Amino acid sequence: MERTANPDADDQEISAPFAKRPSDLSMAMTSDEILAHPALGACARSQAQALLLIHQASPRTASPFATQQRWLMAQAALAQYFRNEAARSGSGLLAERFLDLVERHQLASRNTATAFVKEMLKYGIVNYAALSEGRRHRPVEPSPMTLAVLRHWLVVHLATLDGLDGGARVEMLRARPSALGLMQPLIADGLLASRDVRKPDRTFSLFTWVNDGGIVMDRLIVACLPEADGLPRVPTDITSISSLAQGLNLSRSQLSRKFAAAEAIGSLGWTGLRGKSPLWVSAGFRREYHAAQAVKLAIIDAVFEASVVPTLRGYDVIEPMSASACAR
Repeated sequence: MERTANPDADDQEISAPFAKRPSDLSMAMTSDEILAHPALGACARSQAQALLLIHQASPRTASPFATQQRWLMAQAALAQYFRNEAARSGSGLLAERFLDLVERHQLASRNTATAFVKEMLKYGIVNYAALSEGRRHRPVEPSPMTLAVLRHWLVVHLATLDGLDGGARVEMLRARPSALGLMQPLIADGLLASRDVRKPDRTFSLFTWVNDGGIVMDRLIVACLPEADGLPRVPTDITSISSLAQGLNLSRSQLSRKFAAAEAIGSLGWTGLRGKSPLWVSAGFRREYHAAQAVKLAIIDAVFEASVVPTLRGYDVIEPMSASACAR
């Protein structure tokens, strides 16, 4: 899968969204606070397990979210869809408008984005909008199953935040189901503007740009033995690359090449003979994974605080803090 250039200069001003918090503006947790939380390891492991269950239940529908490039393209498309729906119900999203979004955010080439739309239509992840038959340019809209997967994805991350601070975000979202349409565009804005999301650390970057690379990393985190937390090399219950690649859109040879690169920088290895002993992952790789989750969770939490909490309290929705405000 091709990797394109980084976001433009304006986007790159945001190097770590929501990393610092002025306490008088928001009660959302920052990425620094999340990363430093003693329960993050256990909560991130539970989150990874939940994400794997989503993929297992509906691998085809979850496929737009399993690779970094496709995940970001899907987030951009969904954001514009929800904004269009808020302006006029049933308007959907024109493919040409999506291609412009992908190009503006430098997520992929127009050819790659066009192929992505065609694949999403082929497998029913998006459908042509109702009442658009006969139009020269037909808008598309996410299928009910796609929206269900998106809601589940959001609930999983809100549950992680609740696990860290004892909050009730999941219950609050259930009390306001329409908040999904409010939150997702703002979450996408934060993800697309984040240098940390767009340009992850070295080991994370090895896997995140290949097919189902995110699923591979989730499997590695889930496989870490909890009793070995704190060790420089944490053993897993994985004993072969083949088993790790099972059921993924990633061949054993592709995954072996990525593992060789990760081994070369000391991020993982074998406790004994290769393929005949448990795999270990380094504490550094786990911290990279946790740091990536902390950035994502902080974006989601800031959006939740800005868009859902005010509506339940009877206030107007406000824009989440800008990165520059969070840095003060």
